[in-house]
Amino acid sequence: MKRLFSGMQPTGIIHLGNYFGALHNWLELQKKYDSFFSIVDLHALTIYQEPAKLNRQIFDLTKIYLASGLDPEKCVIFRQSEVPEHLELAWILTCMMPMGELNRMTQFKDKSAQHEDNINAGLFTYPCLMAADILLYDTQIVPVGEDQVQHVELTRMIAKKFNNLYGDNFVVPEVSLNKISARLKGLDDATRKMSKSASSEYNYIALTDSPDLIRKKIKKAVTDSGTEVVSVPDKPAMTNLLAIYSLVTGELVRDIEKKFNGQGYGAFKNDLAEKVVEFLEPIQKKYNAISDAEVKEILAKGKEKARAVANKKLIQIKKVIGL
Repeated sequence: MKRLFSGMQPTGIIHLGNYFGALHNWLELQKKYDSFFSIVDLHALTIYQEPAKLNRQIFDLTKIYLASGLDPEKCVIFRQSEVPEHLELAWILTCMMPMGELNRMTQFKDKSAQHEDNINAGLFTYPCLMAADILLYDTQIVPVGEDQVQHVELTRMIAKKFNNLYGDNFVVPEVSLNKISARLKGLDDATRKMSKSASSEYNYIALTDSPDLIRKKIKKAVTDSGTEVVSVPDKPAMTNLLAIYSLVTGELVRDIEKKFNGQGYGAFKNDLAEKVVEFLEPIQKKYNAISDAEVKEILAKGKEKARAVANKKLIQIKKVIGL
């Protein structure tokens, strides 16, 4: 069975874009691959995190993983920071990574523009840690959104460079691109993707939003000129809302268009809100039923499984480079 690695940062609010861009995809992948899903808390440190809040968000994200359907009997769920091999391999790879390649990373440029008061070295070398995350597990498949493809390509480059110097020690991973992640845009701005770091909570629908808040957000969602419920290039806002409707119901967009033909935006938005509430209800029910004690136990077991694989690979790598 091929091995897969992916993860999410425990920062901000997990929303529908995150769910359909990653978690929904993972539910099927865990059945097909030897899957490792991490809470990548070390990556979160490139931006200042309030300690107590970060710790709480780590637990909450684990609950989201479980409530969404990840099964610790079918996959490994663990905290990145509890597997120190990630950091040790990251340093080895950092010492091999050309500065020019890191300078090319568009995400570094984008985040530097967003956080001009905190452009730190960790933000710059972030791809080295991501490469370590992937290469530690002999990962063959890496499911990512479009914004992370460049980092996986860099991982492939450094793996090939290492193998050329020291022999075939690293598996060169392949990208599995989940195109859904590019489809969901902000409710308040259909030209930008739905983002958990958005300045307004009306940009996204969080998986933990109450039914009343979901209804309020969808009611306030921007719309295009006219009243026709159709998905066309000159109606980006309606196209986005139709995509959400399609994802939460499984209905085809063309069938949804027919359903609301001649009814206008108001009727469509009202029904969309109820469909989203209905979709999230079982996830929220599971989420609220999971205790912190259960999370601790699952993460402890995940840590042991992850370290058993990661430590073996790190020992191999240290040996071949002379440590």
